[in-house]
Amino acid sequence: QVQLVESGGGSVQAGGSLRLSCAVSGRIFSSYTMAWLRQAPGKEREFVARIWWSNGMPYYADSARGRFTISRDNAKNTVYLQMSSLKPEDTAVYYCAAAPQLLTTGPYEYWGQGTQVTVSS
Repeated sequence: QVQLVESGGGSVQAGGSLRLSCAVSGRIFSSYTMAWLRQAPGKEREFVARIWWSNGMPYYADSARGRFTISRDNAKNTVYLQMSSLKPEDTAVYYCAAAPQLLTTGPYEYWGQGTQVTVSS
């Protein structure tokens, strides 16, 4: 069983930065994919970025590419999402997710509780 706990959300002005963290507990194998997804009020949940645990290869949604960076620290069993140049449309609950295979947009099997990110104009 894998447990995910997000932290680092908050409120920031447009143009600012935030770093989200996802602490991973349980057994993670090299075949795992770790990801960040988000859900804004009244909208469906959407993929933001993913990283393959084995080699750290990232992939981003168009909305995140060039502004967000996903990374992982194998020693700390933690996944990060560094967000820069934030826009009001980035406001959402951000979820950390994991799957026991190499994939990109989903489906993900394990989920964190989510952390709120609010960007004001």
